[in-house]
Amino acid sequence: MAVPDPLVAGVAPAAAVSSRPASSRWLRRLQAVGRFAVVILLTYLGLLAVTFFIGRVIPVDPVLAMVGDNAPAHVVARVREEMGLNKPLYEQFYIYLRKVLQGDFGTSVLTANPVLQDIRRAFPATLELASLGILLGAGLGVPLGVWAAVRRGKLVDQVVRVIGLVGYSVPIFWLGLMALLVFYAKLGWVGGPGRIDVAYEFTLVPVTGLLLVDTAMAGEWQAFGNALSHLILPASLLGYFSLAYISRMTRSFMLNELAQEYVVAARAKGLSEARIIWRHALRNAMVPLVTVIALSYAGLLEGSVLTETVFAWPGLGLYITNSLQNADMNAVLGGTIVVGSIFIGLNLLSDLLYQLLDSRTRTR
Repeated sequence: MAVPDPLVAGVAPAAAVSSRPASSRWLRRLQAVGRFAVVILLTYLGLLAVTFFIGRVIPVDPVLAMVGDNAPAHVVARVREEMGLNKPLYEQFYIYLRKVLQGDFGTSVLTANPVLQDIRRAFPATLELASLGILLGAGLGVPLGVWAAVRRGKLVDQVVRVIGLVGYSVPIFWLGLMALLVFYAKLGWVGGPGRIDVAYEFTLVPVTGLLLVDTAMAGEWQAFGNALSHLILPASLLGYFSLAYISRMTRSFMLNELAQEYVVAARAKGLSEARIIWRHALRNAMVPLVTVIALSYAGLLEGSVLTETVFAWPGLGLYITNSLQNADMNAVLGGTIVVGSIFIGLNLLSDLLYQLLDSRTRTR
């Protein structure tokens, strides 16, 4: 049910304030946060348990992947003992939990580096790509969804729905290849695969790992423009797919709000349509929409594998893909844990934001 604006519905602002004491409301908030924390902890333990058992049931021996198939038997036995793989399964799980909680995901067979070090190097590329993607997706998807809801059944509504349908149905790898062919190979409007031209790679000193930030901090505006030209196409592609989902959900939420009694009352009082839509209806629609945007962002962070592969983007998705192709299970499981942790964290954040924005929970 929508949350009526007190000024619109003709209720004095004081009447919207709960009669419960402030201490009781804060206690309820703390209890809600505590329940969220327990759920998150159990979910994270479940994630670690799943990744542990996946690492044990796949037909890849981590010891042979590390020392090679032709290693002497005594070397294989020694490494197996050092890795704790000769212990009972419950002891192996305890060792696994302890190492993961310490940030030790093992050593990558492919790069010979600690997996956490590789992830730290790859993750900023994915973060930069997904962040620009969600800014484009939410920045355009929310206004388009509102416009479609206001003009329900009209041409604008049909166009927005077609845009969403195409975003759901067209394979992202095909659209990425077509975008590269047209905008890079034919027109030359954007940079090609990769994050930046090779000429700048050896002169740029990474600080945050975010190329736009690092080049701006260094005052290297030519390198900044080059990095942006490489980023804009894959980010626009991800932004389009998130726009398709966000615009559809915004339209649905707005249609629900515009059918509420407080909107009818506001129109009867003579409030302008723009104020009703953008100040009152959209404000109520933003309560569930924040969760949608947060989960879309999590989806971009964890689901950009195909985009990174098509654009040779050296992010976390491409790192996990290459590791999987080379049976580098430490890297695969470490990347899976990081991706799962991001999703769990953003899910918790969206729930907390929902609690803060929803006046029904604020006044209980």
